[in-house]
Amino acid sequence: MDNNQNRNNNKRPSGQSIGVLVVIMILTLIAVSMMNSAIKKSQTEELGYEEFVQMLENNEIDTVRESGNRLLITPKAESRSYNRFKEYYTVRIQDADFANRLLASDVHILGEDVNAGASVLSFILGWVLPSALMIFLLYMMFSRMGGGGGVMGVGKSNAKVYVQKETGVTFADVAGEDEAKESLVEIVDFLHNPGKYTKIGAKLPKGALLVGPPGTGKTLLARAVAGEAHVPFYSLSGSDFVEMFVGVGASRVRDLFKQAQQSAPCIIFIDEVDAIGRSRDSRFGGNDEREQTLNQLLSEMDGFDSSKGLLVMAATNRPEILDPALLRPGRFDRRIIVDKPDLKGRINILKVHSKDVHLDETVDFEEIALATSGAVGADLANMMNEAAINAVKHGRNAVSQKDLFEAVELVLVGKEKKDRILSKEERRIVSYHEVGHALVSALQKDAEPVQKITIVPRTMGALGYVMQVPEEEKFLNTKKELQAMLVGALAGRAAEELVFDTVTTGAANDIEQATRIARAMVTQYGMSEKFGLMGLETQENQYLTGRTVLNCGDATAGEIDQEVMRILKEAYAEAKRLLSENRDAMDKIAEFLIEKETITGKEFMRIFRQVKGIPEPEEEDEEKKTRFARETGADRRNGGQYPPQGQGGAGGSQGYGQSGAGAGQGYPQGQNGMAGGQGYGQGQNGMAGGQGYGQGYPQNQGAPGGRPPYGYPGNSGQVPQGAGGQYPPYPGYPQGQGYPGQQGRYPQGQNAPQDGGMTGWNNGNPSGGAARGQETGNDWRRPEDRTDTER
Repeated sequence: MDNNQNRNNNKRPSGQSIGVLVVIMILTLIAVSMMNSAIKKSQTEELGYEEFVQMLENNEIDTVRESGNRLLITPKAESRSYNRFKEYYTVRIQDADFANRLLASDVHILGEDVNAGASVLSFILGWVLPSALMIFLLYMMFSRMGGGGGVMGVGKSNAKVYVQKETGVTFADVAGEDEAKESLVEIVDFLHNPGKYTKIGAKLPKGALLVGPPGTGKTLLARAVAGEAHVPFYSLSGSDFVEMFVGVGASRVRDLFKQAQQSAPCIIFIDEVDAIGRSRDSRFGGNDEREQTLNQLLSEMDGFDSSKGLLVMAATNRPEILDPALLRPGRFDRRIIVDKPDLKGRINILKVHSKDVHLDETVDFEEIALATSGAVGADLANMMNEAAINAVKHGRNAVSQKDLFEAVELVLVGKEKKDRILSKEERRIVSYHEVGHALVSALQKDAEPVQKITIVPRTMGALGYVMQVPEEEKFLNTKKELQAMLVGALAGRAAEELVFDTVTTGAANDIEQATRIARAMVTQYGMSEKFGLMGLETQENQYLTGRTVLNCGDATAGEIDQEVMRILKEAYAEAKRLLSENRDAMDKIAEFLIEKETITGKEFMRIFRQVKGIPEPEEEDEEKKTRFARETGADRRNGGQYPPQGQGGAGGSQGYGQSGAGAGQGYPQGQNGMAGGQGYGQGQNGMAGGQGYGQGYPQNQGAPGGRPPYGYPGNSGQVPQGAGGQYPPYPGYPQGQGYPGQQGRYPQGQNAPQDGGMTGWNNGNPSGGAARGQETGNDWRRPEDRTDTER
């Protein structure tokens, strides 16, 4: 079998076809001759001989030409009775005085030169040559039409036949559509191993309909099926069923299925099936040719035997207009959704399309995937190619992250239009407009972070734009997030009004976007208090334009407009408020943007923090560490050594005194927590009868509830129970005070009390294994838990 060729493409028109062409040519010549005669007849008029003589006497004849037994007469221009643009004729009568009359009337006399050679040449040029040219054109036309069978092959299918080695595409080349691949892998496996399915009674699906937006890879998936199936793969478009002749669509469907059944097992793929599968709706009139083709397709899909391994696949991005009879089970059993890829899918698509591209170490596909939310596979493939071209243009040997981001901008907003020079005033307006968008986004916690701000015009019409990249991919938007989008979209117009006391046409796209969001909030999302959970709008053409249609009366539509206007006005007022309160930051950033033309999100946030006196995140972390070390005396610059024994004190960070764990040596150098096993090690002055805290608190974390990283539990924390003694289940040590005593309560080297820990802990009685220590600190117990003497 020849790859990617129609079965009739290499056949020349037969003798029968040539004979038919000759007949058509002869009939055409006859028709042309008859038309020519009719035209000539309409341009000539017969005169009687006596009328001809009268014209001579009235001197109204300019020329007389002899043609056989006829006299062809041309009137003079000044003749009022005859049309000079019309030719008249009369039959010649034997008249001896004929020549003298003509000469007397000053008439030009023309004779007929009978030349056989000239007549033959005239015949060849006028008839033979045009006829031969017509035959050649008809021959070429019919030889290329109707599947290569000439005029007799008009009703034959012109489907292309692929096998695996021709497509060169497998499922490994398709990324981002794992669910769709999974469904198609099952079908391919059925074709390869039908036995294991038929053994339990399973049947091969008769049809699979691929549905999704343009560019998501429907045709690529079909070609991957061809590459994986290793069976004949008939590929054609819905428009291929209809040609210049009426009635050929149904014939081509029959021929296609006849060829496929002879080649079974095989796959038929019809791209853009909506060209012939449109719903048969009488409201808009019918198309007999298309309906006949559709009826034949329905009949063939019902009639073939799927056990032979014949599968029909089709692709469309307009499923809502397909005929219900085409979509029912038994024809297209599976509807496979090929939707826009998610974050993981976009990352995998970028990896697939970059396998032959040299990348440097700066490339981060996840960052690019986050910036291209909503992009389909075709967009990402184009971006990767544009990035490679950009790298070559700048003399680099590998594609960098900068090249990829420039490619993203190229696809989204076009190339930089360097020849468009804005005036100084326009640059200020555009700068404030874009800074307004960015600043409001930074001031709202529900907005996406700013990646880039530029006032360089683009070829798609934008004079500037703000690129925002989400920190993570979202599939839902809250009401607050949508309101933040509205405020951000209208912030550019608000900045113009605040700074220049006027507005421009630059906000047209922003207003359109904001209106669309606000209307969806009212009519689709149920986010309006006035209309509540009422669905007022339905979406049509989901995968193409996404056009919506209102499901309400005119009065309600007017109220919807009022509600949308209210939401937009509130968002605009909020944008003006935020920008007014942060005018100093807006001015500073706008001046910097005018100077640089393009700034990054990091530069934007740095200027914003400087104006507002907010420390940078790194500086803020370091300041916290320094302040804590100063308060606790743990100076990291001196090695982190804590104060010596015997001091006791705040936060549990100044050692444990003479009877503290580790003999009052403080925490080990450079460690913040009790560093499991080093604090109250087992059997060493353990606070819980030998085990104490077991492994201690985690390093660098400190005790729960206390002030990290050193503090003991706060007022709400509880001391954990040990093995040899139990700490009272009361609210722990007072936060920030550490151990009660300056010298500690336990004598050095003694274990904790065994009587539940209450009496021994506070009083140092013999049940705790030691005498009471010096009591100069605070008693941590609640008053109601103390004895009268202790109170």
